[in-house]
Amino acid sequence: MRFVVVTGMSGGGKATAIKILEDEGYYCVDNLPVRLIDKFMELVFMPGSEIDKVVLGLDCRADQPFAYVEEVLEKLREKGYKYEILFMDASDETLIKRYKETRRAHPMAPEGRVEDGIQKEREVLKGIKANSDYVFDTSRLLVRELREELIKIFQENKHYNSLMVLVTSFGFKNGIPQDADLVFDVRFLPNPFYVDSLKRLTGNDEPVQKYVRSFPQTQKFMNMLEEMITFLIPNYVAEGKNQLVIAIGCTGGQHRSVTLANDLYDRLKDKGDYGIKLYHRDVRD
Repeated sequence: MRFVVVTGMSGGGKATAIKILEDEGYYCVDNLPVRLIDKFMELVFMPGSEIDKVVLGLDCRADQPFAYVEEVLEKLREKGYKYEILFMDASDETLIKRYKETRRAHPMAPEGRVEDGIQKEREVLKGIKANSDYVFDTSRLLVRELREELIKIFQENKHYNSLMVLVTSFGFKNGIPQDADLVFDVRFLPNPFYVDSLKRLTGNDEPVQKYVRSFPQTQKFMNMLEEMITFLIPNYVAEGKNQLVIAIGCTGGQHRSVTLANDLYDRLKDKGDYGIKLYHRDVRD
């Protein structure tokens, strides 16, 4: 029996995660009243049950005592019931944007500000998030990418450290990414912008890449950066961090930062049990 409790921030992707797991053959129950959780788990764990993969979706709602959820789950674990907790999250900025797009009221502040509901919900859920087996931040995660990660865990039984690494390029003239954990300034490298043949290209184009990589300080910097990030990642995992945003910046976010973000992504993508994404914030379409 594999029993997965899916919860998290409203707007964080809980419904999407449940649908993905349902498509993978899990028996899914969503929005079960919290006082029925123990009875439900007892039923599905009964000997002879034909169900061997179950998902239980739990919402944080103003009219339900979520603290009771943690209490019930802990008692069930003490009784020997085995389950995993998948927590779906996103940045406050992303959650606010999603609510504005759908024009929905937040369940924790039905007549108030969405921002207030988000903060109240974070406070209520901080305990179960801290004890979750998997935490996904969907702020920049596509549904396709979420599906791939969930299949790795819940179908292929691959080890997962609940860390998503985002390597992003940016231009300092447009501001440092607000969610950046580590920021690296590569404006010490010669700027391709001042080379006429390269000015209108980006770090996704081979001529710019060749130019940026031609300087000895570029390779020395990349080697040192790779060594440091490789050292940091397992330590962040050990501390329970679930998202690491590595931001590499140059003046306009078109040439140097894009090239080096691409190179760092290539160096890290096959190095460990973590998800990794590449994003170029300021590159023109």
